Amino acid sequence: MTDLLEALMIVCFGLSWPVSIYKSYTSRTAKGKSVIFEIFIWVGYVFGIVRKILQIAEGGDFGWLFYMAFAFYILNILEITIDIALYFRNSKIDYDNLPEAFLITGYGTDHQQEICLSRKRKKVTWNRKF
Repeated sequence: MTDLLEALMIVCFGLSWPVSIYKSYTSRTAKGKSVIFEIFIWVGYVFGIVRKILQIAEGGDFGWLFYMAFAFYILNILEITIDIALYFRNSKIDYDNLPEAFLITGYGTDHQQEICLSRKRKKVTWNRKF
């Protein structure tokens, strides 16, 4: 019964990742995604895979549900790896779509500071106006 519940959980996760991958691929933006969250899930899948490998190494009589769950752990980690890669692709697209140059203006007590960020030069310049 526990193998069935684990297999159902992993299958449900496995069915949801293609939706996330499709959304990441078509949206072409990283806005609203948390790569840290996905990395934690990825690490969780690694622990699940290691657990399955250790169970196999210890021996025992495992049914088809055990191996199906193991296969879905592998499938899920591949899918989340693709989604993480899409996050970095989309972050680059977001960065490339920034305006050529933009200003961040801060006001001090007696002067104004402007920071001009240029994505082409990848350099920050400070202009102080007193």
